[in-house]
Amino acid sequence: MAITLTMLKPDAVADGHTGKIIDMIIQSGFKIQAMKLTRLSKEKAEEFYAIHKERSFFGELIAFMTEGPIVAAILEKDNAVEDFRKLIGATNPEKADAGTIRKLFAANIERNAIHGSDSDANAEIEAKFHFSGLERF
Repeated sequence: MAITLTMLKPDAVADGHTGKIIDMIIQSGFKIQAMKLTRLSKEKAEEFYAIHKERSFFGELIAFMTEGPIVAAILEKDNAVEDFRKLIGATNPEKADAGTIRKLFAANIERNAIHGSDSDANAEIEAKFHFSGLERF
């Protein structure tokens, strides 16, 4: 089994979509290995998104990701990364397929409701960022 990491972003949590999104994930065949409600500090958000540090949107991204709680989860399924990226849809909800999480719950490209790992290697890195071995089942 492969894993992917997801974060329900502050907009999705604040708008009360956590349960609906988690249900969509489970109904799509993903097993939850670990999950928690948490809040990223500015430092932790900068560390998680360090790859984007030189991008023009970095400051706005950090402000957004620290404005409220998130739900982080490790999800398990064959082909987890690819299948999850199909489930969440394009970063820009206007371009996301019908029925995807972002099409249903994202406001715009910046406030796009959910994160999904972009590779198997990053899924492992991101899972370790959010969860200790004792938190994974």
